[in-house]
Amino acid sequence: MRGVNRVMLIGNLGKDPDIQHLEGNIAVAKFSLATTETFKDRAGKLISQTEWHTVVLWRGLAELAQKYLHKGSLVYIEGRLRTRSWEDKEGNKKFATEVVGDNLIMLDKRADSISNSNLSQDNGELHSGQDIPPAGEHTEDLPF
Repeated sequence: MRGVNRVMLIGNLGKDPDIQHLEGNIAVAKFSLATTETFKDRAGKLISQTEWHTVVLWRGLAELAQKYLHKGSLVYIEGRLRTRSWEDKEGNKKFATEVVGDNLIMLDKRADSISNSNLSQDNGELHSGQDIPPAGEHTEDLPF
């Protein structure tokens, strides 16, 4: 039987994406994402718990993140978990678990961006999941 490694998160960026370009001009973006869950305890008091996730985006999604995402942006990220290990300068083994994103939906309500578009990374190409008419274009002929 095959395993499944899928992660779906909706949260806010904790800082602006950190963009690097590797050999061959391959873009990689890394940022922290906060997801907050709110519930009531037995006494009826609201409790909020925030989890922090490290998200890594490659190629076209990394460049999109650099152009449109900033601290506080609300996004949906879909991807897979990856755990890396390395040794620090003192020889101690370190681990980091990251979400490698392959789908991104910007959820900010901004008219000047391409928010609410569904973007995915497949084989190094950037695809848009829906056609969004440019701002100001007439949409009266749409069937809905």
